[in-house]
Amino acid sequence: MNETAGGIDMQEETSGTIKKFMFVNRKAPYGTVYALEALEVVLISAAFDQDVSMVFVDDGVYELVKGQNTKAIGMKNFSPTYRALEGYDIEKLYVDEESLKARGLTTEHLLVPVEVLNAAQLAELMDQQDVVISF
Repeated sequence: MNETAGGIDMQEETSGTIKKFMFVNRKAPYGTVYALEALEVVLISAAFDQDVSMVFVDDGVYELVKGQNTKAIGMKNFSPTYRALEGYDIEKLYVDEESLKARGLTTEHLLVPVEVLNAAQLAELMDQQDVVISF
């Protein structure tokens, strides 16, 4: 039996509701703040025990490419952070098949394991989310 305080079920109040958050990354990793800000928001969402997934489409697929060297542009290379996502229970990483192909990339070029989906599969996955945020 759950304890109540003033008629409120305390177990329900403290457990919270888990929402499905999908973050859609569309921008190249450098030149704008979008990619880094998306990564920060993803980590914050995961810290609140939400169901977090990330999708990389268009130039967003470049965020996951191995061997990034940012010295020439004077920016910190944050791509190694993607390898740490699993430690935050962020394991649902998806890449748009057409975006990879259009840029001459395969999953062998990427830092982390991803699931490659076509446009219809991505649309279906997006429909299953509570919140979709695009960067």
